[in-house]
Amino acid sequence: MKDHYWRAISIDCIDPDYFPAIPLFMKTSGNYVLYKDAERQFSDADRKRMERTNTEFMYVRSGDMEEIATYLETSLKEMLSSDDLDSTRKGRILYQTSINYLVDAFEAPEHASNLERCRQLVQHLMEYVGKDDNALRSLQSVVGHNLYIFTHSVQVVALNLLAHEKLFNVEPDELQDVGIGSLLHDYGMIFVTNEILNKPDALSDVEYYKIKQHTQKGYDFLKDCSCFNDVSLTVVRHHHERYDGNGYPAGLKGDRIPRSAQLSALCDTYSALTLDRVYRKAVSHQDALRMMREESGKAFAPGLLSEFIELVNEKKE
Repeated sequence: MKDHYWRAISIDCIDPDYFPAIPLFMKTSGNYVLYKDAERQFSDADRKRMERTNTEFMYVRSGDMEEIATYLETSLKEMLSSDDLDSTRKGRILYQTSINYLVDAFEAPEHASNLERCRQLVQHLMEYVGKDDNALRSLQSVVGHNLYIFTHSVQVVALNLLAHEKLFNVEPDELQDVGIGSLLHDYGMIFVTNEILNKPDALSDVEYYKIKQHTQKGYDFLKDCSCFNDVSLTVVRHHHERYDGNGYPAGLKGDRIPRSAQLSALCDTYSALTLDRVYRKAVSHQDALRMMREESGKAFAPGLLSEFIELVNEKKE
C-alpha cells in the first residue's frame, strides 16, 4: 500500500491503558508489517521492547486516525497533568495531537471550521508552553514522518505563544486567538498544488506568485467560516508582510503591520529555517539567527528582532 495510506504514531502516545483497540504496524525495509492486531492490547512489555530497539514510531492505517484523534484529544488534559510522564514525552504527545488536528483541518474544511476543537488544543499548548521551561526543546519534530507544513505550524504556535506572553504580556484571551491564528497560519496552502509545494528546486515566477496567494486565500476561507476573530485572521493574512513594505499580500510597512503579524513573521521565519524542506536542509539555530539579523530593518523591525533573538537564545540554553 502507498505511504499516504499510513500515519506515524509516536510511541509516547500509545498508552497501554487507554489506547484504542486498533492494529499497529512497524515499518521494515519500506514495508508495513503488522505488529499487533485489534484484538491484542499494546502492553508495557511492548513499550519496553520498543525502547530497547530505539523504535520511536509505529504506524496505523489512515482510516483509524479519527479514533486515535478522539482518544488523544479526550485524554490530553490527563496526560499533560500526569506526574508519571516527563516533559519530553508530554511534548511529543501534544505535538502528535496537534498534527492530527492539522491533517484533518487541511483535508476537510468542516474540521477547519471546528473552532472549539482548535481552541481546546491551543489552550493545552498555552498551558504547556507557559509552565514548562523546556517546552520548546521538548516539542520534538516529527517532520520525517509528517508533511513539513504540519510540523512547521505546530512549532510556530509554540514560539508565538511564548513570544507574545514574554514580550507583549498579552491577556489570555488574546493569546489564545494568536495561537489559533498561528496553528492555521498556512491554511491557504490547501489552494496550492502538491507539485508546487513539493518542488525540489527553484520556483518559477508564476509558481512563486501562486505560493504568495496562500495568505489571502487562507484569510478569505477562514473569514467566510464566520467563527474566527480579527486577531486570528490577522496572523493568517499578514505573517508575510515585511518591515520595509516589500511583503505580501498588502505591502504594509513599518508599524502599519499589526503587532501580532510582526511577531508571527519572526516565528514563521525561524521555524522555516530550522526545519528540513524539500529544496534545502535545515540550518542551525545560530545560522538561522545570523540570517535573520541580516534582515534587520528590512524584513523585521530591529527592536523586535533583538528581543526575539534574546528570547530564543535563552530558551536554547
